[in-house]
Amino acid sequence: MDNNSNKTWKDKLHEIIYEADTPAGKLFDLILLVAILASIVLVMLESVKSIDVRFHNFLNISEWVITILFTIEYIARIISVKKPLKYITSFYGIIDLLSTIPKYLSIIFAGTHALVALRALRLLRIFRILKLARFLGASNNLVNALKASRAKISVFLFAVVIVAIILGTIMYLVEGEENGFTNIPKSVYWCIVTLTTVGFGDIAPQTPLGQFIAALVMILGYGIIAVPTGIVSAEYTAQNKPKEEPKKDTVHVNTQCCANCLNEKHQDGAEFCFKCGCNLHHD
Repeated sequence: MDNNSNKTWKDKLHEIIYEADTPAGKLFDLILLVAILASIVLVMLESVKSIDVRFHNFLNISEWVITILFTIEYIARIISVKKPLKYITSFYGIIDLLSTIPKYLSIIFAGTHALVALRALRLLRIFRILKLARFLGASNNLVNALKASRAKISVFLFAVVIVAIILGTIMYLVEGEENGFTNIPKSVYWCIVTLTTVGFGDIAPQTPLGQFIAALVMILGYGIIAVPTGIVSAEYTAQNKPKEEPKKDTVHVNTQCCANCLNEKHQDGAEFCFKCGCNLHHD
């Protein structure tokens, strides 16, 4: 029997909103992405006074249209799942709510309109829309490498702070107040700015000896930048060394979303949710 004939309107709505593998779901995600980008552009344009003065009414009406669309989408997401509270309290549910209410709050509380910029958080949905979730494993590996390297990096940073204090004190003694190095903290600030190769230029050595020391600090800065990169890279490489394991058949994963618990990434052809056991075809 065709599963589509047994689907209710809620099932069909759930399929459109939560499942990116269907044509309707892809179209919905595309429209949603365009609306999110458009809302962010509108907020940015409204912050430019010259543009806001000329097109205030247009920008305001456009923002209300998008806000209403987001409101309808939020309500549709709630009514299309079996456990609405689970979606409302989920990560994406909270973001969807935060991106919708600022415009309504601006009617009651002045100055809250700027919170509409929170809609930028909705761009996180691009991971699902463009199926970038598969790359989150690589980011997890990087986080693990940073955690494993934290002791070495902490010792390194502590050493850098000591060097900055010593060199800053030396520059204070060499340059003096007449050249802008009015105190040791300000001299240490100059040293940190120079070590990191930022170079604001608000303070600069004037004496030949000070300029010589500054040149050494600049050269040292390049080496300091490379050290933590090397530490993390070595740890990352160590964690990603291939391990000898028996070959396994490739598992194809789809993005079909369970209407009951909102879990995704079920195996192709799966009939039931791997977590709650709910029928994925809404029979």
